[in-house]
Amino acid sequence: MIITIEISYYPLNGDITEPINRFVEKLKVEGIKVETGIMSSVITGEFDTVMKSLSNSMKEVMDNYPSVFNIKISNSCLI
Repeated sequence: MIITIEISYYPLNGDITEPINRFVEKLKVEGIKVETGIMSSVITGEFDTVMKSLSNSMKEVMDNYPSVFNIKISNSCLI
């Protein structure tokens, strides 16, 4: 099943550029389309691949930075 996720990431301390860049770069694996915007990113791909990449990316930044994520997941709003 193909899914689309819209995610906004808000690092809470210091320079926000480094954690956001780390998060987005870790998302970029084979089989996933990542489109970044000013307020959010859109991730599209196979459910298992996307969810694994999302989990790994979130864990890495949350281990290092206080973070807030706002996530919408859909299997019917495909780009």
